[in-house]
Amino acid sequence: MSSKALFITGASSGIGAATARLAVARGWQVGLFARSRDKLDALVDELGEKAVALPGDVTRLEEVTTAISKFTYRTGRLDAAFANAGMGLSTSGAEAGDPEEWASMIDVNVLGLLWTVKAAMPHLKQRAGHLLLTGSAAGRRHISGSVYGATKWFVHGYGGNLAEEMKAFGGRCTVIAPGMVDTPFFDEPKPDKLQPEDVADAALFALEADPRCAVNEIFLMPTG
Repeated sequence: MSSKALFITGASSGIGAATARLAVARGWQVGLFARSRDKLDALVDELGEKAVALPGDVTRLEEVTTAISKFTYRTGRLDAAFANAGMGLSTSGAEAGDPEEWASMIDVNVLGLLWTVKAAMPHLKQRAGHLLLTGSAAGRRHISGSVYGATKWFVHGYGGNLAEEMKAFGGRCTVIAPGMVDTPFFDEPKPDKLQPEDVADAALFALEADPRCAVNEIFLMPTG
């Protein structure tokens, strides 16, 4: 295989799965990383030989590192990594919030992103590769007591810092910041909001931009 290779965390549903579908349709190979082996296997059955299931926990650096190593051994390359895994909270606000839930969310939204970057960077340096990070509209404005929003502020700040670091080897970093997206992230369907495919379109736009063009951020909002 010689087509470009993309590793995606949080790949079993929502934005990650939609991005995998579009990437495969555009000729990319995709490594699908998430905790749900059954969902990953079903997605691989759908996508075919360009996709590989890589079950693992994004909060464990060794599991992310092993998955990326397996994927690059199969593909011979890593052109991009999409740090997409994320979680929210059942209770918002500083006073009402659950500290244990905060810790779990920070493990995924902050440390999971860092582990993905750490594991992918040596491979991306070899190909002037690309990092995609899932930010949020919540990381671009202040929301009363929002710890979730603060984790997304981290994504936006770190994404800018990564873009500067990656210039040294011709790499690029893009933060994709959607407003509300109709995904399993929410308990109730949100059919009038953004769809995962909208975010996937943005991801592939950034990935396939001419190498002279660094798309540092894409901000998406529903029209409704």
